[in-house]
Amino acid sequence: MIEIERTDFVSVPVREMERAKRFYSKTLGMDSPSLDAAWPEFATGNVSLYLIDPTKIGAEFSPHRSAIALRVPDVEEARRKLEEAGVGFQGETLDTGVCHMAFFEDPDGNALMLHRRYAPHAD
Repeated sequence: MIEIERTDFVSVPVREMERAKRFYSKTLGMDSPSLDAAWPEFATGNVSLYLIDPTKIGAEFSPHRSAIALRVPDVEEARRKLEEAGVGFQGETLDTGVCHMAFFEDPDGNALMLHRRYAPHAD
């Protein structure tokens, strides 16, 4: 067995790096101290999103199809702002009885969701 301390980042495959950097920094408003780096990393508070062009490491492009959940204070308010910025969503905002979720994609087809848990965690 190995000891895993935490997850440092999730790689997000992109086809057009400059477009992806604009989307994550300007449209989503995420901070990146490495925005000018070849493969920038965006801090999300706990796990960073690391933009990578897979063709630069000999791999084929394939977008994430399992949504990365981005925690926001208010899903409906964040959704409204993103829709005003031209981001399309899949379906209505879901209320699961535990959380609110709204699903969308980045310009490269990576699945993302706005998320806010409102019910307490069960122990």
